Amino acid sequence: MGCNCNCTCKENNSNREEMMNDIRSYNFAITELGLYLDVHPDDQRAIALHKEYCKCYKEVMDKYQRMYGPLSIFYPCNKWRWLEEPWPWEGGNF
Repeated sequence: MGCNCNCTCKENNSNREEMMNDIRSYNFAITELGLYLDVHPDDQRAIALHKEYCKCYKEVMDKYQRMYGPLSIFYPCNKWRWLEEPWPWEGGNF
């Protein structure tokens, strides 16, 4: 059930989707760089890029979770907000 008004709901959903795409992209890049660094442990450029992506990943994860609730059990919160959201089979944003 979506919002039928012309408010900022669409903007919020767009921002939420964009943030999730950023999270997924950073996660992928960090994992791939980690695999590359297993074979090339002295590549200073890859090490610097890995550190930069880790920092960006942490920032976007923290921002997302402050705005929309936890993405995992490891994020501290006072309320289990994901119980309020639609589940994936209900059309949720997972």
